[in-house]
Amino acid sequence: MPKWTRAAFLIAPIALVAAPVVAQDMPEGVTTQMIEEGGKLYRGDGICYACHGQDGKGMQGLGANLADDEWLHSDGSVEGILKTIINGVSGDKSSVGVSMPAGGGSALSDEKLSAVAAYVWSLRTTDK
Repeated sequence: MPKWTRAAFLIAPIALVAAPVVAQDMPEGVTTQMIEEGGKLYRGDGICYACHGQDGKGMQGLGANLADDEWLHSDGSVEGILKTIINGVSGDKSSVGVSMPAGGGSALSDEKLSAVAAYVWSLRTTDK
């Protein structure tokens, strides 16, 4: 069983809430509250901003742009983004030559990583 599937249950179907935060329908299991929590974690304990920037548009030589329509290591789904976060990206596969450690280098729980994945998904679906 792939390592990332241990967190798949965290994106289980739940009632969806219509949100002005996203420009298109949210994936099954994602709520505005989850996206908001993920944003706080992204800019805080998740330390994602250190390489991907406060706005998710990347930092030259450190982390890829997460706010554009190009996905380098997943299909752009919340599940795909979560898999990438949990497993990390090796330096030889990174677009900037810098590895992203498993869990993004943070000590976040799988539930919190799921919220971060939902937030990262929302970066490219919001009106810019």
